[in-house]
Amino acid sequence: MRRIETLEHIAAGLDALVAIDPRLSAVVAAAGEVPLRLSEPGFASLVSIIVSQQVSRASADAILGRLVALVDPLDAPGVLAAGEQAFRTAGLSRPKQKTLLAIARAVVEDGLDLDHLAAADPDEAMARLTALHGVGPWTAEVYLLFCAGHPDIFPAHDVALQTAVGHALAIEPRPDAKTLYRIAESWTPWRGVASRLFWAYYRELRGRDAAPPTETAKKPQKQHDLEFCGAK
Repeated sequence: MRRIETLEHIAAGLDALVAIDPRLSAVVAAAGEVPLRLSEPGFASLVSIIVSQQVSRASADAILGRLVALVDPLDAPGVLAAGEQAFRTAGLSRPKQKTLLAIARAVVEDGLDLDHLAAADPDEAMARLTALHGVGPWTAEVYLLFCAGHPDIFPAHDVALQTAVGHALAIEPRPDAKTLYRIAESWTPWRGVASRLFWAYYRELRGRDAAPPTETAKKPQKQHDLEFCGAK
C-alpha cells in the first residue's frame, strides 16, 4: 500500500485520476489547491475526528481545546480517568462521551492498536474501527484517509462529497452513498486523492469558510451523512 504522505503524492494521484477519468480535468482546474491534511495516527487524532462531528468547525476547535486542557495527556488512560465532569466542561455531548470511553476502553483493556490499524489492510482496519461503539464508516474512513494516509478510501456517506460529485458530474439529484461508492470505484487505486479533490472542489463551490463539518438535519446512525472538509 502506497501511503499518501506528500504533496507530490497528491500531484501524482491527480495526474493518474485525470488519465483514468478525463472528466476530472475540469474538476482539478476548478478545485484549486488540493491539500494533504495528514495527521499522526493514534488516539488523539481519532478523538479529534469524533469531536468534529455534528458541530461547526469553530465549535469543534473550542471543544477540543477545552478537552486537551482538561485531559493532559489526551490519551486513552487519561480519558478513562477524566470523569464525566471533565467531558461536560469541555462541552462533549453524551453520545460522544460514550464513544470516547468505548474507544479508550478498547485501547486500554482490549489492546486496540490504532497505530497498527493505520498500516493494516483497509478491510481489517474498517472492521476493527466500526466494531467500536459510535464509530461508523465515515469516522473510520476519515481516520484511514487523514491519519493512515490510505490511498484508496472514499467516504461516500459524506454529504460534501455527494454534493461536489453531483455538481461536478451533473448528476441530479446528488448521488446517495451507494451510488457514489459505485461511481468512485472507477477511480481506484487513487480514491483517497479523489476524496481530497472533491472536498477541495466543494470548498470552492461553497466558499472557503462555508464548509464546516456538520451533519444534515436528519440525525445520522453512527455518524453517517456528515459533511467534512479534511482533517485539521
